[in-house]
Amino acid sequence: MKKEIKILAPCGILGYGYPKSSFLKGMSYKPDAIVVDAGSTDAGPHKLGAGVAIVSEKACKKDLEIMITEGAKAGIPVIIGSAGGSGGRVHVEWTWNIIKEILKEQALQSQKVAIIWADIPKEVVKEKLHNGKVQPLGLSVKELTEERLKLTNGIVAQMGHEPIVNALESGADIIICGRAYDPSPFAAVAVYHGLPLSYGYHAGKILECAALCAVPGTTKDCMLGTITEEGFMITPLSDERICTPLSVAAHTFYEKDHPYILHGPGVTLNLKDCEFKQVDEKSVFVTGSRIEQSNPYCIKLEGAMKVAYRTFVVAGVRDSLMISQLEEIERLAEEQVRTYYSDIPEEDYTIHFINYGINGVMGELEPSKELPHEVGIVFEVIAKSQELADSVCGSLRSSLLHYGYIGRKSTAGNLAFPFAPSDISFGAVYEFSVYHLMEVEDSCQMFPIEYPDM
Repeated sequence: MKKEIKILAPCGILGYGYPKSSFLKGMSYKPDAIVVDAGSTDAGPHKLGAGVAIVSEKACKKDLEIMITEGAKAGIPVIIGSAGGSGGRVHVEWTWNIIKEILKEQALQSQKVAIIWADIPKEVVKEKLHNGKVQPLGLSVKELTEERLKLTNGIVAQMGHEPIVNALESGADIIICGRAYDPSPFAAVAVYHGLPLSYGYHAGKILECAALCAVPGTTKDCMLGTITEEGFMITPLSDERICTPLSVAAHTFYEKDHPYILHGPGVTLNLKDCEFKQVDEKSVFVTGSRIEQSNPYCIKLEGAMKVAYRTFVVAGVRDSLMISQLEEIERLAEEQVRTYYSDIPEEDYTIHFINYGINGVMGELEPSKELPHEVGIVFEVIAKSQELADSVCGSLRSSLLHYGYIGRKSTAGNLAFPFAPSDISFGAVYEFSVYHLMEVEDSCQMFPIEYPDM
């Protein structure tokens, strides 16, 4: 067992890009693994429901090429978490096809590849649901019924570190993970080398976003994590960045609903007693991370279903009179449209306005009441069909464009459109139909490993 290991994290999400100079500097430290997270639900359920990737194929291949070639040259594993963005079968296969191209082009077909699938059969979820072993993750999650389960496109689960450790023990050079808990691939490397799981997970929590914890922060630059038995160190690999105790501690709060408790598959990470110390001008050393095993062992399920179709318009307003009464004008324009389409049930479509410059980000929680000189409006119609969404949105746009509000001096159009056509047919809208925790008997049983023959 090693006394310390080094993990090179190229970027926050595979395909976001990173400087080659930073990566090669990281390789000069002789890391024990290259680990990159490829997934996120930040953009909502669309990527999972539609079965599409977060980044382009070109961007993904550009990032992977240097990782795979340099990893093979150094004889260290390359691990990809949540392949393709959402980690479903279609996303993993998309990533695997890119990797096959690279292996062929670089004459690296001898590399041993492990694919860890994270797709969960609906029958399994249905049975667990009936046995009371599936619970919603949060109060806002809708009830998981058999009907919603049936309409779900596919279900993935976030794997913990255990299946990835198994792939490492098999001697895999490249590990493509389906949906994974973001820190899991990093924690797996620590456990594989006999180092504390607590520091593996906490380091993974920091490294999965690469240089976002640095100053200045970004997801598009490389970081080096050094994990020991006493703690872990985070080091930026660009001369432009440094880490401070504040910047690393602040990133520990990233995407958490509790200041120091972090739940993962089968584990709870407690960071209450952590200390962050500057060890040189760029690096921070972290100690005090603690971890507890959770009982029962639960994995987070994610599934998406198609619920509607969207059409939207982006427009600008620069009339102070209109801006001062904008919400009322929008209400009256919507009323006009609903009167026109009175033959269509109201529940068949919804209308939503976002007024950027007034309260477009925070909505009713916006504390500032000062009105700007111009406002950007996004208005959308979500309907049962694309045709209905297009029709209602077109009527809404024309109503708002020519609405005669109090004090208007001109009969010209009220809105300025940056795009033509102004109405954008977005397509299908998805929602998370499955966002639940499911009890399992074994940490690896839902995550089979395949070793494809090149």
